[in-house]
Order: sequence, then structure tokens, then C-alpha cells
Amino acid sequence: MALVKYNDRSLRNLTTAPAAAASSPGALQHIKTLTASSSGTLSFVDGSDSVVLDNTYPIYKFEFTSMHPATNGGGFEFQTSTNSGSSYGVTQTSTATETYHSEDDGTAVLNYATSQDKTQSTDFQRLVAGVGSDNDQSCSGTLMLFNPSSTTFVKHWMSDFHEAFHADYATHSMFSGYFNTTSAIDAIQFKFANGNMDAGTIKLYGIKDS
Repeated sequence: MALVKYNDRSLRNLTTAPAAAASSPGALQHIKTLTASSSGTLSFVDGSDSVVLDNTYPIYKFEFTSMHPATNGGGFEFQTSTNSGSSYGVTQTSTATETYHSEDDGTAVLNYATSQDKTQSTDFQRLVAGVGSDNDQSCSGTLMLFNPSSTTFVKHWMSDFHEAFHADYATHSMFSGYFNTTSAIDAIQFKFANGNMDAGTIKLYGIKDS
């Protein structure tokens, strides 16, 4: 069996891969961009509105740029669906680590965030804890979802986010986990825990393996 390599350039490239790269291992393929504007939720549902979230790609990458909450201190979070978005609440277990540093230099911490992880939970999973709603505050980051269409294995995910925390901290959150299901995941939804998404964009990419 051939060994597939994903290079760093492929994972970080924010543009749609050119046609010449479409058959190259690791090529990043832009699928869909959603833009928040006083939005309660943003959802990517396979087969709906040109969204692909199936066995076309083994890895899916979400890029989040300047997600800005309407309400101060809202955690940015997500969940998945196995029924085309009819409901969101797939059982998952996750881990959560974060670092933060205050603007006044009074606090600097590397921390395992016990309040942010999940143990066989169907709740929405936080990606960052509490984004500020000041005009200049937001969060940005990435989420990787691995092999969501598998009917054999659980579905692994990893996130890497930075936020302007509502108490004027720079916070870096690195969370990961798995959705404990062998059913295919075919939809994913994002929202703030306590209010609308005032602004921000989410881009969905697929990463080819051959």
C-alpha cells in the first residue's frame, strides 16, 4: 500500500488548489465559504448548497477568520450530525489545553482546561472559551476532521485557535477528540454559546490522498 504524505504547505494554503494540483496527494481543494452576519448558526451539510462532506476526501479542514460574537464572553463551539443536519449531538470524548497571557502582563498560564473537555457527551464542544465582543475582538483558527464518512472507525478531530478573550487575554486553545460513532458524519454546525455570530468567515477544504 502506498504511503501518503501531507506536506505543511498543503495544510496551510488558504487558496483553492489549481486544476493541475487536483490529482496531487495533499492538494487542498476549496469546497465552500460561509460568512456570518448576525447568524445564529453556520452549518455545512453534505449535498446541500454545494457542500461536500463525504468519502470524496479523507481529511476536511475548516479555516475560521475573525469570528466575532454579538454577546460578550461567548465560547465558540461545534457539533456534528449523522442525519444530514436534522439533529446535532454525536457522542464524543475530548481533551482541552490552553495558554493565556493578560494584556497587563499580570497572568501567564499553561493549563489543561478541565471545564472545556467532554466525556461521552452529546453537547456542543467548545473551540475557545469566551471571545470578547469589543469591536476589535474575535477568534481565528483551524479545525481538522478525519475520515468523517468511515463506517468502521470513530471520527477524530483536532483544533488550533487563538482568541481575544473577553477579559483582555490572548488565549491559545488546542483541543482534540473523537466522535464515538461508526456512522458516517455528514454535517457540522458552528455557533457561539450565548448569542449570534456578528461577523466572520468559515472556509471548508478537502485534502486529497491520491
